[in-house]
Amino acid sequence: MTGQVRPITLVGEPVLHAPCRTVERFDDELAQLVEDMFASMYEANGVGLAANQVGVGLRVFVYDCHDADDREHKGVLINPTLVLPELGERRLDDDDEGCLSVPGPYAKLARPDRATCHGFDVKGNEVTVEGTGLLARCLQHECDHLEGRVYIDRLSGRARKKVLKEYEQLRAEAEAEAAAP
Repeated sequence: MTGQVRPITLVGEPVLHAPCRTVERFDDELAQLVEDMFASMYEANGVGLAANQVGVGLRVFVYDCHDADDREHKGVLINPTLVLPELGERRLDDDDEGCLSVPGPYAKLARPDRATCHGFDVKGNEVTVEGTGLLARCLQHECDHLEGRVYIDRLSGRARKKVLKEYEQLRAEAEAEAAAP
């Protein structure tokens, strides 16, 4: 089974801003969705992609990124539950974050430097993924998508406006370039 690239859902589209539904059937249709999500993520040069980012409101995300020790992690999480360190044990990583659904701009966003997700693989087997570094950020970012949140929703009002302004400028430039003879 090979995946087909699907268009990435952009900020403002309703499916991106609504909580996703729980996956109830682990079947060939789900397996095809996961393959399509990997193909779409790689085509867009991403490190993670939630199902609602390809227009499907299900609790599924794929990832392929490194942890703090530069080890590569690749997989799928279905119906994930995110677990973060307790407040007293939490260290924040204040790094740049971007999103395929808000293409172009990045913004500093503090997130815990460790995260764990419990969920299921494409066949319905239980899996646990523990992440540090970029993987921890990715797990949190994708779980946010499944709740109908985009990273810019976690920014201050001023930072959010700046990101959206840059996004709109880049989008307008791309449209003008595409329309030019």
